[in-house]
Amino acid sequence: MATDKKTIKFELVTPERVVLKEEVLQATIPTQSGEITILPDHIPLVSILIPGVIELKKMTGESEVISVSGGFVEVLKNKLVILADTAELAIELDEQRIEEAKKKAEEMKKWKDIDAVQFAEISGLVEKQLARSKAVKRWRNLNNIK
Repeated sequence: MATDKKTIKFELVTPERVVLKEEVLQATIPTQSGEITILPDHIPLVSILIPGVIELKKMTGESEVISVSGGFVEVLKNKLVILADTAELAIELDEQRIEEAKKKAEEMKKWKDIDAVQFAEISGLVEKQLARSKAVKRWRNLNNIK
């Protein structure tokens, strides 16, 4: 564990809870402009967070993987704050339940009597389940779990 390396104070908050708050070496996040990696001394920025996967490199060298469904990102001097609609650590996710929810949301998209608002809500559910699925797969890959 290298204690002389520069770090970023990372904080991920949803309306329900503080999901994670710790010092990290880097963070890769999905934004509306594309996936970006934040390193220490990154320039300040504010961006929209899209559904996807956040990957953190911790002080120990291990990676943390988190599924997010959208929100906002703010980068300050060596501080990264994410206000997410929902966020779940990949280690907490259940693959079987994700697949069931994804199938259900995909079936709902095929309904004929839905308006544009309902279709957008259902599409959001599909994106959330895809992000959760990607997070679990990336976490399993990083930890060499088959």
